[in-house]
Amino acid sequence: MPLPLLLAGLWRWRGRLLAAMAALWAAGAAAVLLAPRAHVAQAVVAPAETTSFAVSSLLAPTPFAPGGLLDTRPTGNFAVYLGALRSPEAARMLAGQTRIAEALTAERRAGPGAALRALLGADREADADDVLAWLTRNLAVTPSLASVTWTIEIAHADPALALAVLQRLHGFAEAKVRADLADQAARRVAALERRIARESDVFLRNSLYELLAQQQRAGLVVAADEAVAARLVSAPMVEARPSLPNRPLLLALLAVAVPLAVLLAAAAWLLARHDPVRMVAAAAEAPAPSRPRREPALAAAGPPERPPPPVAPPPGRAP
Repeated sequence: MPLPLLLAGLWRWRGRLLAAMAALWAAGAAAVLLAPRAHVAQAVVAPAETTSFAVSSLLAPTPFAPGGLLDTRPTGNFAVYLGALRSPEAARMLAGQTRIAEALTAERRAGPGAALRALLGADREADADDVLAWLTRNLAVTPSLASVTWTIEIAHADPALALAVLQRLHGFAEAKVRADLADQAARRVAALERRIARESDVFLRNSLYELLAQQQRAGLVVAADEAVAARLVSAPMVEARPSLPNRPLLLALLAVAVPLAVLLAAAAWLLARHDPVRMVAAAAEAPAPSRPRREPALAAAGPPERPPPPVAPPPGRAP
């Protein structure tokens, strides 16, 4: 289909296209404005290995080396901390120590599908699996591009519940890393003490005593240090006004996306209806436009022209 013909078809439909754009934008704006809003609880943390005495370096002769300059994945105890935030154990802890399960049950029963679930007999209380699914959707962990800090955010309609969930998650992940390190140091100390009790070689006993002192020091640091995985840069806080979803941004995106979608749909409809064979046949059957015949204009009648005068012969030649 030629481009001028396509543009002409869109121009003929300009009224209907503008009405469709306005209706779609109004429907999208109503959905955005009527959507439930949520408060965001936020905390900023940094890996303890980079901001304090590295506990992981006390458990091994050499600290763990990073993968490379382009590898931004967390490593060490901080990686275990981030993994524990979305673990099933964390979901069970939240279901038992917070009101998140009751809140999810209330939201489910107040939603549009509550009547259908009640009719099908699928209405039930929220359990740890539901809490884990909610935690996976609503927990965001974002690294900072300017420093080694990480931002942990969680959103919920109840600001007090969002703050409580974030505080419990941070405490659970930190306690898990601390317990794992303390248990590892205790098991190493017990194994070294049993080996020392059986060893009779003086030189080997001295080496074992050095390893024992190292593991005892690691256990002491784990028990005494405030943070072994993630150090709080900014304590968990919740905003006073809800910010999700971002209404101005969504309305601006609708103002850009709706006209493009309507124009593309109208252009696709015109292209689908265009039949080049029928267009050529109609052009061939159409009579050629008649043009008026133009007769050559005649000169106006006047007196006859006189013949030219005779030319005199050149001298020396006979006529």
